[in-house]
Amino acid sequence: MALTHPAPSEELASVLLLAAPGPACNLAQAALRGWATVQWQREGPAALPDVQAAQRARAVAGLEPALVVADAALPGLELAALCEAVPGDATAGPVVVLLDAANEAAAAQWLQRGAADCIGLPQGEALLAARLQARARALRVAAAARAGLQGLQDELALRTAQLQAIQDVTTLVMATLAETRGTESSNHIRRTQYYVKALGWRLSTLPHLAASLTSTHIDLMFRAAALHDIGKAGIPDRILLKPGRLSPEEFEIMKTHTTLGRDAIANAKRKLGVDVDYLNVAKEIAYSHHEKWDGSGYPEGLAGSAIPLSGRLMALADVYDALISRRLHKEAMSHEQATHIIQQTRGRHFDPDVVDAFLAVQDNFQAVAIAYSDSSADLQRQAEYAGIAQV
Repeated sequence: MALTHPAPSEELASVLLLAAPGPACNLAQAALRGWATVQWQREGPAALPDVQAAQRARAVAGLEPALVVADAALPGLELAALCEAVPGDATAGPVVVLLDAANEAAAAQWLQRGAADCIGLPQGEALLAARLQARARALRVAAAARAGLQGLQDELALRTAQLQAIQDVTTLVMATLAETRGTESSNHIRRTQYYVKALGWRLSTLPHLAASLTSTHIDLMFRAAALHDIGKAGIPDRILLKPGRLSPEEFEIMKTHTTLGRDAIANAKRKLGVDVDYLNVAKEIAYSHHEKWDGSGYPEGLAGSAIPLSGRLMALADVYDALISRRLHKEAMSHEQATHIIQQTRGRHFDPDVVDAFLAVQDNFQAVAIAYSDSSADLQRQAEYAGIAQV
């Protein structure tokens, strides 16, 4: 492009003029003089790539698109492609077409293809200048509006991320405090979260579960899984930390941790005064993760698909981690042993689809178990707490 005016200044409008030397070009240059910087391309075949390159450069620089003034009579000009390819919108599209005033059919065609305006020639210089200036102002206003909207969206995204981080930290602190009183380590929370996520992604490939297991819902389950045992905070130490088998009476008390967890989350939700998907999923997991596929679980004895899907995933994640983890009064099983037990209880304890998903992603489970493994210090802390509790 040959520059016919001084170097661009953003105090002036930026215009790309596509026209062969002649009356239309002379009129356009006169109408643009004094309020616009003009880049003039007189070769039709080169116009489209040059315009696209110039508009991309302006976008990278954070500037509004340049106004494109195109003479429909320029030989070799791909005007249809130009109208369709240059970015714009219904109120601030960047292409203005200059054409014979008698050719109304052509004007209608270019407007339909995406041109912002069609101006018939001959035209008075003052009127042409006013129309082009109005279009240039519209471009600038639209660009400012988009920039303002983007700023608001960025601020909203930042605040949302901050709120979610606070929520996640608060959840982890609450869950860790609950686990500290029990026989599990805080790493149990992280491991089971990632197990649930791995199962969710695998199960989302099944046609009958794809609609339920969206990426958003899988993320909600991942975060909510941290609160699966929050109800254990309400179980007495003499039961929670008992080294041997619980008596039937003690086991009945232990089972109430599902109801205690559900009620605690429901109460928090009620006090919050709004419906929060994250808390709904957390409540669902806390209450249902001890249900069994054959209906022999608790607290309600639900069976099959009546058990919430999140609870079915949490059930396997929780049991697997309990089997492979060392506790004060038991040694850890190997992954192979735990896998065998889970396979043996497919269709009884666990949803068959969830077991199949587990088998497909068991390498992920092992990687998570290694990444968040318990240390000897974790076991020592559990022993110290049990001693303080005199259990």
